[in-house]
Amino acid sequence: MSRILAFVDIFVESAQMDGVVAALSKLDTLEELYEVTGEFDIVTLVSASDIEEFREILKNKILKIKGVKSTVSSVVLHTHKGPRSGDGSQGQRRTRQ
Repeated sequence: MSRILAFVDIFVESAQMDGVVAALSKLDTLEELYEVTGEFDIVTLVSASDIEEFREILKNKILKIKGVKSTVSSVVLHTHKGPRSGDGSQGQRRTRQ
């Protein structure tokens, strides 16, 4: 059975950014971690075996990190393009002709 993926957008107290990034980096279930501009401060991609594990990661790990104010989550329903899409495009670059 495949794992579920969810994008977790995180609002962080500015003074705590480095500590939050360090704590998030230690989570094995975090596939990707980005510091971004815009509405959120951090965007992550979380992997979990099921929705219950995702809930535990969010509730008992991410939201317990000092400096995390709140989160917005989006569970991935289907990957159309990208390294997890199974379309064979992983690692391939398109060139203009």
